[in-house]
Amino acid sequence: MKLTIDRAMLIKPLGHVQSVVERRNTIPVLSNVVLKAEDGQLALTATDMDMDIVESVAAAVIEPGTITTPAQLLYEIVRKLPDGAEIEISAEGEGQVKISAGRSSFNLPTLPVDDFPAISTAPMACEFTLAAAELKALIENTRFAVSTEETRYYLNGIYVHLADGHMLRAVSTDGHRLARSQMDMPANAEMMPSVIVPRKAVGEMSKLIDEFEGDVQIGLSDSRARFRFGAVEVTTKLIDGTFPDYQRVIPTENNHIMQVSVASFKDSVDRVSTISAEKTRSIKMKLTAGSLTLSATSPDAASAVESLEVQYDGADIEIGFNARYLMDIAAQIDGDMMEFALSDASAPTVIRAPGDDANLFVLMPMRV
Repeated sequence: MKLTIDRAMLIKPLGHVQSVVERRNTIPVLSNVVLKAEDGQLALTATDMDMDIVESVAAAVIEPGTITTPAQLLYEIVRKLPDGAEIEISAEGEGQVKISAGRSSFNLPTLPVDDFPAISTAPMACEFTLAAAELKALIENTRFAVSTEETRYYLNGIYVHLADGHMLRAVSTDGHRLARSQMDMPANAEMMPSVIVPRKAVGEMSKLIDEFEGDVQIGLSDSRARFRFGAVEVTTKLIDGTFPDYQRVIPTENNHIMQVSVASFKDSVDRVSTISAEKTRSIKMKLTAGSLTLSATSPDAASAVESLEVQYDGADIEIGFNARYLMDIAAQIDGDMMEFALSDASAPTVIRAPGDDANLFVLMPMRV
């Protein structure tokens, strides 16, 4: 195998594929990226056995061929080469590949391509497309609430499903907060299965979608999901579990409504929570007509209080929340104002942008 490629053309796909590779592997070949050169294209492939990523880029292929070499080592070499460098990749003998650019030359080990696990190309049961902006909204409005608690593995991803017969809905929860985002069902998605897309795959897609404009091609089966962003294709195993009945925890009769400026609320919560205990990050909200008072105390007797003008004319309520969770939700609100629908100090609160039916967030209170 022999090819030349501009550094700028190689660094981006290498960055995508190497982030999938786990840093510690009991199977050595899983630390490698497959480089396949043919017909003026260089295809890069990496996997962690749960998720695969394949990306193609134009290259001057002198001799076609396929090798595997350490992904993160190759990425670090290319990253440290100067801008504008012309990189030559050549593998002439067994077990070594040479990376050359200007006066720099590196020899990296290779492993047999046959040892690399086969990447499935089986067709998916349901295929449809989503605009990148629509998929990004579904992901970004829910990924922050995905659980990291491994014992409840079925919460370690975003639950994507059809709801009410005509809505594509994404839901995540960690037991303390819940995020729901939805949009009109796209064409050809009528038969899609309900799936839980794992946290790691969601993170990789979030990075890819920031660099992509256009339509994302999505394929789903009962056990796998495939997302194609132009020349980049991500395939992931799905979480094999049952997502809980989240509808039961979304209150429908919270009739104490408060509206507050998103920017003012975020800044105030950030300031007041400086005092709260690092572990709990608890903050108290006291609501009276037209006013919200935020307060926090610390174990060593420090305290903070700040008041905000709000739109509220309901009964007086005192309720406690995790300040970090409040700020995470405020960061997702699209608009200048955010709305709290409350019941009492022990019941979950619904938070959304006023009039936004697509996105809502549920937050459990805490004792303070």
